[in-house]
Amino acid sequence: MKQFLTILAFLACIGLFSACGGNTTDNMPREDALKVLDDQIKKKPDNPDLLFQRGKLLISLGKEKNLSQYFKDAIADLKHATELDDKHTEYFTALGDAYFSLGNVDDSYSALHHALKLDENNFEACMKMGEIAFYSGNYDLAMENLNKVTAQDKDNQTALFMKGFIYMETGDTTNAVLYFRRLTELYPDYAPAYEQLGMLYIDNSNKLGLEYLTTALNLDPGNVNILYGIAQFYQDAEEADMANEYYVKIIEINPQFKYAWFNRGRMELELYEDYNAAIDFFNKAIEIDPQFAEAYHNKGVAYEMLGDKTNAGICYAKAQELGFTH
Repeated sequence: MKQFLTILAFLACIGLFSACGGNTTDNMPREDALKVLDDQIKKKPDNPDLLFQRGKLLISLGKEKNLSQYFKDAIADLKHATELDDKHTEYFTALGDAYFSLGNVDDSYSALHHALKLDENNFEACMKMGEIAFYSGNYDLAMENLNKVTAQDKDNQTALFMKGFIYMETGDTTNAVLYFRRLTELYPDYAPAYEQLGMLYIDNSNKLGLEYLTTALNLDPGNVNILYGIAQFYQDAEEADMANEYYVKIIEINPQFKYAWFNRGRMELELYEDYNAAIDFFNKAIEIDPQFAEAYHNKGVAYEMLGDKTNAGICYAKAQELGFTH
């Protein structure tokens, strides 16, 4: 579950990059800018720069509104732009962004490879390639491109964070700690760096982890992932009352956070030995995620402790059906 937490933290902190480049609609509200570009493109349908500008704007709107159609429209514009003029790195970089926003990794890679053929050290293309390679688990390619980014901007916050995260994911905690500490020195108000340091230290039940997480929480009070890390620290230390306090805070912010309900169930099961309460909490976790195999298994344990072998067997069978293994 700590792995789950770190991935969530990464996804929350690293955004998709849109292609750079100024234009006359930059200071307008996006919907107004889109209307202006629509009118301009009606007059000049084969102007690649106008298509590029509208493609970038559609990507921004797609991210803002979380609507895939904007990304599809952006791809149409950007593909047309690259067909009209295939010498602009920024056109292919934006196209890669649009494809990636739709989850089309292969076409995103293809567009970015084309961008890097045009300019192998292009800052944004390297950043985007590093990001996509990370999500795809290609850490060597990710680091290769992020190194190009930091060669141009040694203190780039996002690139340093991603590199630290890659080291953490690949088990090199020494370098991960170095990168996250550097981030706290460069950017003292950057909560994600403190959060990841906290996660690294609490994995070893080190109280320094709690200090880092507390700092992160002060900077980002509503972050349920940080609250979850603190709760887990207290739970691992068998300080159930403190852990429960933080799980309650998480549920107040996000009632659909299944691990808060699940861990409250585990505490009732293992520490308080209130098996009926444990079952109630596991039921809530299962209500949120009907495929939550571990919750079914622990619910079975609670029933077994109550002497209800019938329901225990049903729960164990369901857990196994969903792939639970000890």
